[in-house]
Amino acid sequence: MAYSAFARYYDSLTRNIDYDAVAGHLCDAMKRLNHKPGLTLDLACGTGSLTVRLAERGIDVYGLDASPEMLSIAQRKASAAGHPLFFICQKMQEMDLAGKVDTVICILDSINHLISPEDVLRTFRQVSRFLNPGGFFLFDVNTLYKHCFVLKDHTYVYDLEDIYCVWQNINARGKGRIGISLDFFERRGSVYIRSSERFYERAYPIKALLAMLKSAGIQPAAVWRGMDFSPPGPRTQRVLIAAEKPE
Repeated sequence: MAYSAFARYYDSLTRNIDYDAVAGHLCDAMKRLNHKPGLTLDLACGTGSLTVRLAERGIDVYGLDASPEMLSIAQRKASAAGHPLFFICQKMQEMDLAGKVDTVICILDSINHLISPEDVLRTFRQVSRFLNPGGFFLFDVNTLYKHCFVLKDHTYVYDLEDIYCVWQNINARGKGRIGISLDFFERRGSVYIRSSERFYERAYPIKALLAMLKSAGIQPAAVWRGMDFSPPGPRTQRVLIAAEKPE
């Protein structure tokens, strides 16, 4: 899935995300883990907004994403910010790096885009393969609660100055799996041009994710709720998981 149409409008639809706060939260998490980021991979980096914020904090970071359209935007964004960063076009579950890294981050529910447990485990194994001993993997996911009770069967409308978008979530074939339908309407002169994107997201039980991390050779170290460091509860919508590659 290239997310080619989605890439053009992604930044407009995610204006509500405070990437500076996300970058700060990740840095605070690493301090709590007594971990220095070192060489860092931003896995599923999208249009590079977080990658650039991490670089601005002095982190030696590069990005990886499966969408060439997303990465084209990321490259331009990084250059404009004065950080000509390196980006790789690969799928998460097939990533093949030139060397090992000290930290892997994967933020904004990118793991939820892997709709089979086999692909999640393959991704975790590739992370383990390229993570230095003592290195950390930090990723967040939408929870089963969010998919089943917040997102399921809801429709959202974004009426922005540059784009009109209808976002529909449909419960699809099993608990935690959501079908997402995006229809974009962009004004060009006196007409609107329509483009569409279709994909799925899936939420996994936290225990299942922790078991897959262990199976991949990465030891879970912490599970936190959203953007704070408290334990998740039954109605938590997003969790941040930290796991360490054993020495």
